[in-house]
Amino acid sequence: MHQYQLRAAQFIKDNRASALWVDMGLGKTVSTLTALVDLIATKEVKKVLIIAPLRVAQHTWPQEIQNWSHLKALRFSVLAGLSPAKREEAMHSSSNIHIINRENLPWLVENLGRNWHYDSVVIDESSSFKSHSSQRWKALRQVVKTGKIKRMVQLTGTPSPNTLMELWPQIYLLDGGKRLGDTRGKFIDTFCKQVGNPQWSQYQVRADMKEVLQRRVADLVLRMAAKDYLELPDRIDSNVVVQLPPKAKKAYQQMEKDFLIDLDDGEVLASNAAVKVNKLLQVSSGSVYTEDGFTVLHDAKIEALKEIVEASNEPVLVAYNFKADAERICKAIKGAKVLGKDNRLIDKWNQGGVPLMLAHPASAGHGLNLQQGGSLVVWFGLSWSLELYQQFNARLHRQGQKKPVRVVHILADTSADWMVKNVLESKETEQNALFKVVHLMKQRQQKVDKSL
Repeated sequence: MHQYQLRAAQFIKDNRASALWVDMGLGKTVSTLTALVDLIATKEVKKVLIIAPLRVAQHTWPQEIQNWSHLKALRFSVLAGLSPAKREEAMHSSSNIHIINRENLPWLVENLGRNWHYDSVVIDESSSFKSHSSQRWKALRQVVKTGKIKRMVQLTGTPSPNTLMELWPQIYLLDGGKRLGDTRGKFIDTFCKQVGNPQWSQYQVRADMKEVLQRRVADLVLRMAAKDYLELPDRIDSNVVVQLPPKAKKAYQQMEKDFLIDLDDGEVLASNAAVKVNKLLQVSSGSVYTEDGFTVLHDAKIEALKEIVEASNEPVLVAYNFKADAERICKAIKGAKVLGKDNRLIDKWNQGGVPLMLAHPASAGHGLNLQQGGSLVVWFGLSWSLELYQQFNARLHRQGQKKPVRVVHILADTSADWMVKNVLESKETEQNALFKVVHLMKQRQQKVDKSL
């Protein structure tokens, strides 16, 4: 293990509530498990629940335990991807560590009830608990309020990918509301202002309170940036722009203007502005969903992808936004495989046995190690989520990658495609400001410690 990974493990051991805001590729998983094996050995921790995205729960955490010799003493059970009966059986196993997917957390809380037996909880990708209205957050909050969770670890590289408002639900689970308020209302009253108009409004953190908020959480946080610890190969970003053919362009303009598209077999309607943007993105990629499935409007992006694949001479990892696009790509390009529930495809990819693997950012954006299989990422359709965008790119651009990583965006000459691209580029600023404050706080504390 690297020194910075041991430092992260020590931070977890030293703090009953800890958040590792650590960039992808720095080994959050092994650091956490190293801390747990020591805490279990000293009986400070008895039983641990790890909550993770489904495929990460099934594949990444078990694999890490098995890959490191100092972790082999850990006994674990995977509750993810099982039938309810088998899940219940696994729930009562004597293993030190239980690993569950976040979708099944409400089921676990309901079934255990007052018999909750985990004294420690690890949330892998804590930003998936950024919504106070989600069932998973409400379920975990129930347990937090009982005081039965004595130690919690949160792991993420992107704690607030969209707005600082996303911090409150995560921090509440760590400290029960001590730092940012024990209700969302108190958090809003202290830190936020209302923006928008009477018909549609939302809250955002006030400019004069941003640094106050960041300082309040800094003691819980260990921030590590990949650039400070890793000599990663270069990452080269580029765009391939395709022109919509006349028929598709007409359909795009019609949807943009009138909220509908006239097709040979009927109409496609958009009920509101959000739906319209989604339809525009579909048209940009080549197909639009209808009541009976989808209608293909053009293959401009598929032809561009074919050229990229033919010229690459190496495996290609493709991010798609719509299932229809994945189906079309598989029909058009021989050997293309879609990453589904079968984890064997991940192993085959890392062995160089998959020339073209398609993955949705929501299913492959977290925790998977794919860097051994290739160094070329192609975005067929972009995701609105900065978190998923960064995470997906980091599947290849991470520790262990031997080659420069190319990230290619196939963009149609439409405002919708470029709108998403621009949004992704602009969202980095606020989160980076958060990281900066946390870093400065740590530096100041270190100076104080040295002077004592």
